[in-house]
Amino acid sequence: MAAADPPDAGDLSQLAENLLCQLQENFQALTEKITLRMEEMGERIDDLEKHVADLMTEAGIENTDEELRH
Repeated sequence: MAAADPPDAGDLSQLAENLLCQLQENFQALTEKITLRMEEMGERIDDLEKHVADLMTEAGIENTDEELRH
């Protein structure tokens, strides 16, 4: 009538440690992905600001970068 023996404290501790390691690895990978995406978005925003400034110059509108950011 004995089903599977219940895990002992050592087994539970090892399972918990493995789970935490997996969570940490997944979190680190996600953090790296988000950081890369944010850097890419920053570059795209910089390019967009430059293009807007170039278009404004072509149109004869003089604005400083500070005015563009508001």
